[in-house]
Amino acid sequence: MTPRTKPSARIEWQEPRVSRDAAQRDLIESMLVEFCEEPPEDASLGRIAVTTDSFAMAPLFFPGGNIGDLAVHGTVNDLAVSGATPRYLVVRLVVEDGFPVDDLRRVARSIGNAAGDAGMRLVSGGADVVAKGEATGCRIDTTGVGTLNGTHRLGVSRARPGDAVLVTGPVGDHGVAVLLGQDDQSTAADVVSDTAALHGLAEPVLAAASGVRALRCPARGGVAAVLDEITRSSGTSMALEENAIPVRARVRTASELLNIDPLHVACAGRAVVVVDGAQAQAALTAMRSHPLGERAAIIGRITAPDVT
Repeated sequence: MTPRTKPSARIEWQEPRVSRDAAQRDLIESMLVEFCEEPPEDASLGRIAVTTDSFAMAPLFFPGGNIGDLAVHGTVNDLAVSGATPRYLVVRLVVEDGFPVDDLRRVARSIGNAAGDAGMRLVSGGADVVAKGEATGCRIDTTGVGTLNGTHRLGVSRARPGDAVLVTGPVGDHGVAVLLGQDDQSTAADVVSDTAALHGLAEPVLAAASGVRALRCPARGGVAAVLDEITRSSGTSMALEENAIPVRARVRTASELLNIDPLHVACAGRAVVVVDGAQAQAALTAMRSHPLGERAAIIGRITAPDVT
C-alpha cells in the first residue's frame, strides 16, 4: 500500500490592506500623528478665516501629485484667496475597506509634507473605515484656519466695469492630467497637474495692488465657472481676450483629443484675480515675480451689463 503524501503548503504574499476594525482605524490615525503638532497655547490669532472641504477623486494618484497634497493645497488656497495666511489644519481620512496600506501611507506622507511646506500646523487627525463602495478608495475631509492681516475686502460681487481679469498661470493642467490618468495615458501625454499652495503668490499680489476685488481658485468647473460666477454675482459682463489665456501646448493637444475645453476643467494651483484696471500692471508684475506666476496674464476686462 502506497502511503499518501501531504501536499506542500503554498504561501502567497498578499499586499496589506485596510480592514474594518478598531486596530486598523488606530493604524490610520497613527500615520497622521507623525505630522501633528500642538498648537501654541498663547497664540493670539486676531481675525481668522476658516474653511472646511471634502476631497474625493479618481484616480487618487496622478502625474504631479495625489489626493493627499491636493487636499492640503485646496485648503490652503481657500484661505489664501480670502486674504488669509494659512495656520492650522485638521484632517480626517475616510478609507474604503480593502484599501492598500502602502497607498494610505503614501497619502498620509503627502499630507504631512504639503502642510509643512505651506507652513501649516497639522494639529489634529482622525480616521474612519467604511464598507466597500462607500468611498472611492480614500476620501479626505479638511478644516483649515488662517489669520487675516490685511484690509482687503474680497468677493466676486465687488467686480466693477473697468476692472481687469487676470489668471496666475496656464490653465487646464490639473484637470487634463487627471482625465488622462483615468485612461492610463498620462505618461505618454506628458501632462502634469499644477497642484500647488498659492498663499505665497497671493500675499505679494495683495500687497502690490490695494484694488484687488476678488481672488478665486478654479478648482471646480475650471476658469469658465469662475468667470461666470464673477459676472452673475456682480451684475456685469466680461470681454475676454481668448488668445491671451495661457494654455500649454500639450494641454491644448490633449484637450482636443479628449474633446474638452481647457477653460472648463479644474485647476489646482491657479487663481483668477479681479483688480482695478489702473492697478492691473502692478498686480501682474507681482504675480510674475513669484515662481507660480511666471506665466500670469491679463485675460480680459469687466464691462457694463449687456442689455441687448
